[in-house]
Amino acid sequence: MTVQTPIAGFAVAAVREDGRWRCNVLDSSVLTGLDAVITALRELRSTGAVVGMCNVDDEFFVLVRPVPGGVELALSDAAAALDYDIAADVLDLLRVDPPEEDDEEIWPEGNLALLSDLGLPEDELLLINGEVDLYPDEQLEMIAQRCGFGEHFSGLLERL
Repeated sequence: MTVQTPIAGFAVAAVREDGRWRCNVLDSSVLTGLDAVITALRELRSTGAVVGMCNVDDEFFVLVRPVPGGVELALSDAAAALDYDIAADVLDLLRVDPPEEDDEEIWPEGNLALLSDLGLPEDELLLINGEVDLYPDEQLEMIAQRCGFGEHFSGLLERL
């Protein structure tokens, strides 16, 4: 059995039931791999929307949304797959090749419209992702605000 090195950052599950949002912190061990995040989100067993928001090592973020028959994913920077297993897992599930070692361009991968029904269209997610002066937690806070659970998310971050 291999021991995984802990990854800095956080993972939050935002759940909407009966028109109300709640946010829960997931165990930080889920940041070591995408399967752990998906499993943790599916264990919530909600009839409403569930969105996983992962800030990995203050380098990039991953959005995970379980849907019937699968999962929708968005990765803020495909180049993160060169250094982080969770990002490599996202690209693998999306069947996207990782970038070359010398490629320094930041580009997102996945379904950037995965939160459109929650109030965040694809073009706005691209704008937020393009704000390179912001840390991933700040980008996630903007995403949460646009989706309607910003207060819950911000309150949770203050307690972390």
